[in-house]
Amino acid sequence: MRTRRKQRIGAKIGVIAGLVVGALFAGLPVLWMLSTSFKANGEVFQTPPRLITKGFSFNAYQHILSDASQLRFFLNSYIVALSVTALTLLVAILASYGFSRFNFPLKRSINAVIVSVQAVPPITLVIPYFGLVVALHLYNTYPGLILTHMVFTLPYAIIMTTAYFNTLPRELDESVKVDGAGGWTALWRILVPISVPGLIAVGVYTFMISWNEYLFALTLTRTDDMRTVPIGIQLLMGQHSYEWNQMMAMSILGSIPVLVLFLIFQRRFIGGLTAGAVKA
Repeated sequence: MRTRRKQRIGAKIGVIAGLVVGALFAGLPVLWMLSTSFKANGEVFQTPPRLITKGFSFNAYQHILSDASQLRFFLNSYIVALSVTALTLLVAILASYGFSRFNFPLKRSINAVIVSVQAVPPITLVIPYFGLVVALHLYNTYPGLILTHMVFTLPYAIIMTTAYFNTLPRELDESVKVDGAGGWTALWRILVPISVPGLIAVGVYTFMISWNEYLFALTLTRTDDMRTVPIGIQLLMGQHSYEWNQMMAMSILGSIPVLVLFLIFQRRFIGGLTAGAVKA
C-alpha cells in the first residue's frame, strides 16, 4: 500500500512538474513581449538582458494609441475579422444543415473537395487569388480580404458544424414538421439554438484565423488605410532601425481581443469542440 501511494504521489509530482515546465516554456515569450513593451527602445539591447525592467515606460502604448494610422490597423482588423466570422457562420450553418439532413448527388464528392481545401498550403494560392481579386476589381478592398479569408475558414467551419448537427437527433426536425413548420423553421428555431456551444467554438476559431492572417492581408492590400494589425506590426520594422517596444506593445494590444473572446467563451468553446467530435 505504501509503495502504491508513493508511486501515485511521485506520478502526481511528475505531472505537476511537467505542467509547470510546459507553462514556463509557453509563457516566457509572452512575458518577454510584455516586458519589452514597457521598455525604452534602447533598453531592449541592454546586456545582459533583463526580463523585469527597472523603469516602466508607457511611451510605446501612448504612441500607438495616439497615432490615427495605427488605430486604423485595428479598425480594419475588426471589420474584416467580424465580417468573416458572421458570414462564415451563416454559410456554414446552411451548408451543414444540407450535409447533415439531406442526401443529394455528389454529396461525398463535395465533402471531399471541402476537406481537400484544408490540405492546400495557402502560400501556393497567393498568385491565383491575387489575379482573381484584381480581375474582380476587389484589390485593396474589404470585400476582397473578407472573401479570401472565408476560403480558408469555411471548410473547417462546415466540417465542425456538420459534425455537431450529426449529433442532434432527426426526431427534433420531424417534431417541428409534425406541427406544420418547414425545414427552415426547424433549422433556426430548433437546431441553431441547441448548437450554440458548437457555433461559438467555430466562431472563435474563425475570428482567430482571420484576425491573425498575414499573407493575404499583405498581398491583397496596397495602402496603409487598408492594412490590418499583423501588417501594422511589420511596418514598424524600419530600414535602419526596429521599434521593438512599439512592436511588442502592438502585439499585446492585438492579442487582447482573441484573449478576451477565449476567456468569455472558454467553457462553451471547449464543450463545442468535444461535442462535435462525438459523432461524425
